[in-house]
Amino acid sequence: MIENGLKDNREYFDLAKLEADVQLLSDIENELTSLKKIAGDFEVECLFSGENDTNNCFLDINAGAGGTDSCDFALMLLRMYERFATKKKFRVEIVSLLHAEEAGIRSATLKISGRFAFGWMRSESGVHRLVRISPFNANDKRQTSFASVWAYPEIDESIEIDVQEKDLRIDVFRSSGPGGQSVNTTDSAVRITHLPSGIVVQCQNDRSQIRNRAECMKMLKSRLHEIELQKKKDAQAATESSKTDNSWGHQIRSYVLHPYQLVKDLRTDFETGNIQAVLDGDIEGFVKAALTQKL
Repeated sequence: MIENGLKDNREYFDLAKLEADVQLLSDIENELTSLKKIAGDFEVECLFSGENDTNNCFLDINAGAGGTDSCDFALMLLRMYERFATKKKFRVEIVSLLHAEEAGIRSATLKISGRFAFGWMRSESGVHRLVRISPFNANDKRQTSFASVWAYPEIDESIEIDVQEKDLRIDVFRSSGPGGQSVNTTDSAVRITHLPSGIVVQCQNDRSQIRNRAECMKMLKSRLHEIELQKKKDAQAATESSKTDNSWGHQIRSYVLHPYQLVKDLRTDFETGNIQAVLDGDIEGFVKAALTQKL
C-alpha cells in the first residue's frame, strides 16, 4: 500500500508540474502526509514481538498518593488514553468507573479493541507522576501526585484458564455516577474477587448483570494469564541475572506543568515540552522509544 501510494504520487507529481496544477499539488501533499502517518504506524507495529501484542487490551487506571490531585490526574490519564485509542481507530469502552468524592476518579478500566491494541498499550504499565500548581490548593502550592496504569491483553478464547467457582466472591451493586440519568437503579454492576490471588475486577457498563459478569470473567482470566506470563519473564530474568523490565510499581514517566512544562519517560529519556499534545493523546513517541529500547 505504501509503495504503491508513493509510485502513484510520483506520477501525479510529474503530471501536476507539466500542467501547473496547483490543486493537484495540494492533493499530493495531503496524500503524502497520510502515507507518512501510515508508514510511521507500520514501523512501530514491526517492533511488536509479544505473543499477545495483536490482542485487544484492558487498561486499569488507579489514583495513588496525592489526594484529590491524584484522582484528577487519574481522570487526565483516562482521557489521554481514550483520545490516543480513538486516533488509532480502536474501539474504546469504559468497563468500570469509580468517581472520587471531590473531583476526578479513584479507578477506571478501559477496554481497547483493535489489532495491536495491547502492543500499543503495554509499555504504559507503571506509575505516572504529575507535578503542577494544584487547583485544589487554596495557597496555590505545587503538588506532586501519582496514578498507576496497568495494561493487560484480552486472552484468546482458545487459552484455557482454570478458575474455580469456590475461589470467587461475587458481589452485585448499583452502578453509580456523578448523578442524573447515568445512575443505574438496578443491581446490574458486578464485582468479582479472586480469593487466591486477591485480584478484583468489576464491570458496570451494561444494564445486564449477566453480560457484566461475563465481561468480569474475561477480565479476570486475562489478568491471571498475564500474571503467569510475567512470572515466566521474571524467572527468565533471574536465570540470566539481569534486571527485570517489569515497570509495574515503579515510576516510569513524569508530567511536569510547573515551574516548566515537560513530559519525560524515565526508562528511555524520551521527552517533549508539548505537554498539552501528550494529554490530548499524542504518546506515540513514548511507545516507539520504549519498544526500540527493548530491542
